[in-house]
Amino acid sequence: MSIPWSKMALNTPSSVVRDMLQAAQAPGMISLAGGLPAQSSFPVEAIRDAYQQVFMSGAAALQYAETEGYRPLRAKIAERLESKGIPASPDHMLLTTGSQQSIDLVCRILLDPGDRVLVESPTYLAALQVIHSYQAESHGVACDEEGMLPESLEEQLKQHQPKLVYINPTFSNPSGKVWSRSRRQQAVDLCRKYGVLILEDDPYGEIRFNPEQLDAPSLVELDAASYDGPSNVIYTSTFSKTVAPGLRTGWILASADIVKIAARAKQGADLHSSSIDQRALHTLLETFDLDGHIRSISKDYAKRMNTMTSLMKEKAWEGISWNSPQGGMFLWLELPEAMAASNLFTYGIQEKVCIVPGDSFYAGTPELNRMRINFTHTDPEQLPEAVERMDRAIQRWHAAVQSDTAVTL
Repeated sequence: MSIPWSKMALNTPSSVVRDMLQAAQAPGMISLAGGLPAQSSFPVEAIRDAYQQVFMSGAAALQYAETEGYRPLRAKIAERLESKGIPASPDHMLLTTGSQQSIDLVCRILLDPGDRVLVESPTYLAALQVIHSYQAESHGVACDEEGMLPESLEEQLKQHQPKLVYINPTFSNPSGKVWSRSRRQQAVDLCRKYGVLILEDDPYGEIRFNPEQLDAPSLVELDAASYDGPSNVIYTSTFSKTVAPGLRTGWILASADIVKIAARAKQGADLHSSSIDQRALHTLLETFDLDGHIRSISKDYAKRMNTMTSLMKEKAWEGISWNSPQGGMFLWLELPEAMAASNLFTYGIQEKVCIVPGDSFYAGTPELNRMRINFTHTDPEQLPEAVERMDRAIQRWHAAVQSDTAVTL
């Protein structure tokens, strides 16, 4: 029979990166494609002990729980946020199944078909996937190394009259950039001026290689300092990058009315996120030095990033450049204009190394000569081989171009 698909199903594309990760499972493949933390960073023993304490406390963790999430954990998260300058309360918080669900819930309660969302150019491709699933339009705002260009943001606020501005301003996926303080303030002020909500996605913000050199306050903090009343910023983050992604625990921090409606939407989706995981996380936060752990993984990731970039620099690839991120998990490469990253992906697969072409990270016309590399997941011992394979893929591309030129002549 013909299946009567809903418009949402038909408008939900497959995740390009998830599809590519299937290729990364081939025997002998080195994957630089996914946004995966290092498995060696997971505090396995501390997590195991936390779960053991939860089970020893009785059967309550196995029961249904409130949609908003385990209140002691919400209070603990609020305490951590407050210590970092972010105004927070457990009453303004909803625990979610990772920050990916946060993005989905916000889009679900705000977007109707035909609505518009402004995003960075480039931006997190899974956010684009969610936006389009609700039949909304995404429009890219021009950016430089400091963030959204204020003139471009204001122009598009006027032109598109969006419902939402989605941003990932600290060690962004895919570019790894950090918005400057002034650009953050300008975005807050412009969105206030035009009455548009901001969704600030911050999964990587705590992974800072040089914390003392970084002046990057949350937009929630800037909004609260500049304006009275309910926050115009919806903030989401997750424990996936700082503890472990398998726990699937994130949160929304927003004004009370937004949290109330998002909780209703979540009731229809899954009633509540795993209560066992939430209780274990709360126990972990009570007994484990998470800040010390984050400092440790940040130091490790900085070393991996420096190793990766040093190895690539030694290759002296003509016309290929990359950023030097201050934190997070990604390098953003610019290739020569004629070198399509999708072709390099194909040659990379042939050489048993998987990278991500950058075209899927754009809401509008993509830059085809961009690609993203993850430097946190691959074992450091494999990084030299990964770069060797990338080098062979690049040489394959040059050989193919020369062959095509010879045929043309």
